[in-house]
Amino acid sequence: MTATKTPPTPPAVATLPGRRIQLGRFRDLTLVPVIVVLLIAGSFVDPVFLTTGNLTNVLQQQSALALVVLAEALILIAGKFDLSLESTVGMAPAVGVMLVIPVAAGGFGLELPGILAIPLCLLVGGLVGAFNGFLIMRFQLSAFIVTLAMMIVVHGLQLGLTQGKSLFELPESFLYLGSATWLGLPAAIWITGALFAAAIVALGYFRVGRSLYAIGGNADAARAAGIRVERVLWVVFIIGGVIAALAGVLETGRLGGISANQGVGWIFMAFAAAVIGGVSMDGGKGTILGALTGVLVIGLVENILTLKGVPGEWKQLVYGAIILVALMISRLAGGKAQD
Repeated sequence: MTATKTPPTPPAVATLPGRRIQLGRFRDLTLVPVIVVLLIAGSFVDPVFLTTGNLTNVLQQQSALALVVLAEALILIAGKFDLSLESTVGMAPAVGVMLVIPVAAGGFGLELPGILAIPLCLLVGGLVGAFNGFLIMRFQLSAFIVTLAMMIVVHGLQLGLTQGKSLFELPESFLYLGSATWLGLPAAIWITGALFAAAIVALGYFRVGRSLYAIGGNADAARAAGIRVERVLWVVFIIGGVIAALAGVLETGRLGGISANQGVGWIFMAFAAAVIGGVSMDGGKGTILGALTGVLVIGLVENILTLKGVPGEWKQLVYGAIILVALMISRLAGGKAQD
């Protein structure tokens, strides 16, 4: 008799998918080399740059913009746009404040309890998002055109209601969020961090969050898979409006007033932060963590320019140039073509 030979066991490959997932997550961090370069460059520009106080100040100043980036990133991942977020940053807190302050301070004269100011502000932001979603879903209109028009309408509404004036008499709730510190850090940083963490978890581990990627990647396929596309998109627009209104609350509290141009021009920085962070303009791609790194890049660049004493007239040029460089570095580090 001859002994039967056992065929050799093929090498295990079960760990390969896991490795692919882990490597894929590193793509969220392709802007980290850019952030490291900026930290090193900033330390040479001014010794104050790397101090705890300065970096905390950078995070607090960028908190409101970061929330707008978060709102825009959610909508972009779902395959839509919302340009009106920047106008909501100014109009929503203005209306919320005017409902509680007296006529002499620029209010409507209703003088509702001050504790209602923030809920009313968030309600206004949600209504703007709901109206955007209604026009886009119900009438099948272009999200870009609808929200572009709403950006003008909402800002015009703020100018009309305030007569182009700034509001300085604020309820205590606004001032508290702008000045309070929790565990040694400004409250705005904690609030922004908590919302980013919630969004990262929701999009990564919950079915509703994952449906945004499905809708942004292929709405028809998502609909065929049983996802209520219109309902999800409508909710995303509402959430985006509420987050933008909250950004307005934080910015108002930090500055101690609401100017007629609060939030104007933010949408371009929000798009820049989201896109250099890896969020696709075509929908279905990108992560909230990547968008957060985009915010950090813009915040560090702005701080370095301020410490260097660059005149405001030249900052826009420098912003654009550095964002282009960040895009190229991110492209090289990520090893993947960007959309």
